[in-house]
Parts: sequence; structure tokens; C-alpha cells
Amino acid sequence: MGRARSVLRVAAIASCLPYVGLKTAWMAGSRIGIPDNSPLLDGGTALAVANGATVLMDGAVVVLALLLTRPWGLRVPAWLLVLPMWVASGLLLPVMTAFPVQLAVRILGGGGGRPVGEGSSEPFLDPWVFGVVYGGFIVQGLALGSLFALYARERWGDLWRGRLRDLPESPTVPALRATAVAAASAALVPGVTHLLWATGSTAGLEPARAADRTSDFYVLEAVSLLFVVVTAVGVLLLAFRRTGGLSLRLPLGLAWCGSAQMACWGGWMSLAGLMGAGEAADRPTAATMVTYAVQMLAGALVVTLGAYFFAERAAARSVPARDARHESRRP
Repeated sequence: MGRARSVLRVAAIASCLPYVGLKTAWMAGSRIGIPDNSPLLDGGTALAVANGATVLMDGAVVVLALLLTRPWGLRVPAWLLVLPMWVASGLLLPVMTAFPVQLAVRILGGGGGRPVGEGSSEPFLDPWVFGVVYGGFIVQGLALGSLFALYARERWGDLWRGRLRDLPESPTVPALRATAVAAASAALVPGVTHLLWATGSTAGLEPARAADRTSDFYVLEAVSLLFVVVTAVGVLLLAFRRTGGLSLRLPLGLAWCGSAQMACWGGWMSLAGLMGAGEAADRPTAATMVTYAVQMLAGALVVTLGAYFFAERAAARSVPARDARHESRRP
């Protein structure tokens, strides 16, 4: 294993410590980073369970870092590694994208608020907590993303090399294109909704969230819209191949990042909204839930399409190798 991978592994694991440390302290009864009157103080058992679950999720980063850097990681079934990496991408990419922009907007004089969409008029956490936790998430994303790129190049590099024009025609192309159009069409629902919210509309927002919008809210909505566009562009490029000279890596990367954010972040926001809903004004509206549900559906369609694409490509690559082995055995 190269020195670069060792450094990235250490960075990924070390970046988990702030988040895991804070969550563990809170489960043990500490109030570090939690101001008076914070709704977290009334979380009870549900909050303790949520804290425990998120600690396990961050602990999975350690497992992924080991899988991506140890020899035995190359023998792990593809789905057992790729699926958690896709989920991790979907949860980390919005933070990696939105949080630096939110900070920049504040520095330039924009309105404040709680980062990455965690808006409420009540105190939630001390400001330093967001910097520590989200800073750790950004390091996690950069380290894990780099490790996964190196791992994928070593294990599956032949599957995502080449250009769009090099992709062979196959009987499944019509189905791939139909699925891509369905996913892109479904993405219009969250795309239009995030566009409306990013430009100041309150349509479909719960009253508490509408009243508490800050620059952080608008940045997050703009980032969500960006990922919807990225998803649609990636999957349509892959399906219709209009720009044949384009590297295959670009649409695959766009589809990966976009579908992960849409499905996983949509699910996370839905869960957070339901768990944090106390008073009627805080409960997600039907429009909000439909938006995130369709967002998750579109992301799931794209990743399913990607799985079939890679399975077919791997099968096609294995045929010449199998024929060559049979040829070599002939007397």
C-alpha cells in the first residue's frame, strides 16, 4: 500500500473523532456545545437512539477506510462496498458543497443561521459545533472519495475507461434510455421545488421553516438544485451518448454524485423533518414530503440504472477473456 493511501486512511479515521466524541458525550449526559433552551435537551429516548445510530454511521467510515486500503478489501463483494460508499457520498457531498459556501456568504455579509439547512428560531447548538463537525465531514469526504477512486481504478478500472462513443450497442439500450428519461422526468419535481425555494418562494414550506429562512437555507436549496441538474445531465449523457468524444468517467461521476445526493440526502431530510416535528408549525407539509419522496425515487432509479450498466459492461468484458482461456487450452 502506498504512502498516499496510508495518509488518506489516517485522515479519514481521525476525522471521525470530533463527531463520535461529541455524540458519545451527549449520550453520556454531557451538555457540551448545547445551549440553554435547545430542543435537544428535550429529545429523550428518541434523540438518544438517533445519536447512537449516527455514531454507528460514522463508525462505518472507519470500516470503509480499512476496506479501501487493506488487501482483503479487494475480495469483498462489490455491492458490500459500493452501496455504503454511495450512501456516504450522498450524505457527505451536500455538507462538502454547501457548508463552505455558507461560510463564504457570511463572511461577505450575508445573513447567518444554522448551517446546512438546520434552521430553527430556537437555539440548537453552539456555533463552534458546526465548524468542528462539518469540518470533519469534509475531511471524511475528501479522504474516502480519494481512497475509493484509487480502489476503483485498481479493481474495476477497465469498466469506466474510454469514451462514450466506445460504448457498444446492446439490446438493453432502449430500456436504459427509457429509465434515464423516467429518472430525469421525476427529477423535475424536486428540481422545480428547490428552484422555487432557492429564489424566495414559500410554496410548500412548513410555517416554521418559512419564517426562519436565512442565507444558509438559500445556499442549501441552490446546492440541492445543482445536484438535481447534475443527476439529469449525467444519466442522459450516459443513455443517449450525444457527445461521443466525452470521457465515460464524466457522466458516470455526475450520475454517481447526483443520484447519491438525491436519494440519501432526500431520505435524511425526510427523517430529520419527521423526528424533529413537535408542534404543528414544525411538521413537514405534504408538498415537502412528496418532494423528498420523488427525489429519493429519482436517485434510486439512476443508481439502479448504473448497476445494470456496470453489470452488463463487466459481462461483456468477461466474454473475450473466457474465450481466450478456452483457446489457450486447445491442443
